[in-house]
Amino acid sequence: MSTVSWITARGLFGRRRFLLLLPLPVLLVVLAVLSRGLGVAPSAWGPPVLVGLGLAVVLPVVALIVGTGVLGAEIDDGTVVHVLTTPLPRWQIVLPKLAVAVGATAVTVAVPLFAAGLLADSVRLGLALAVAASIGALAYSALFVAASLLTRRPVLLGLVYVLIWEGLLSNVVTGTRVLSIQHYVIALADRLAPTNLLDTTVSVPVAAVMTALVSVAFTLLAVNRLRSFSVAGETS
Repeated sequence: MSTVSWITARGLFGRRRFLLLLPLPVLLVVLAVLSRGLGVAPSAWGPPVLVGLGLAVVLPVVALIVGTGVLGAEIDDGTVVHVLTTPLPRWQIVLPKLAVAVGATAVTVAVPLFAAGLLADSVRLGLALAVAASIGALAYSALFVAASLLTRRPVLLGLVYVLIWEGLLSNVVTGTRVLSIQHYVIALADRLAPTNLLDTTVSVPVAAVMTALVSVAFTLLAVNRLRSFSVAGETS
């Protein structure tokens, strides 16, 4: 499993795709620094920067880029054949790749969110955002890794979920928030560091249970889906 993780990490960090992860986190920190430097009240810039950009855009987009890349890129270029011919149970392939996706997403997002939360309020809020985002990275990564095995257009499917379901419907129809990873993360962060900068109608128990269910369900789906791949990399 460690070999699979190493190969995945080397492939991920060696691709141009990884460079796409940098602009959004940098933008998040820059906006937070400018807002703080210009003396804008945290109540004015906190929600749009921390939630509107950080949790609603940076976290899911980074997870989408990484999650669809750890297996999707191998499927696209045909190198998945080498993975499928190894005498490893499929879960020993999926779990290391998922772990790399979660780790890369968590580090890329947690650090700028911590900085932005620190500038907006306190160290406690920064840590809460970092921890909650790392938990959210697990759920998002499981979803997008599974999507890369379910369709040839995982990025498009992921964007539909992020932009339409989470970005539009969950903010208009409050009942859909129970199926929104973004709102799970907001609820968990607000529980760790209660503040008026974060707002959601999803309760902490629901957020915790649903995050676990999403993570486990889509991981199992990815394992099962990989089992259906033939050596040629096509689904049976």
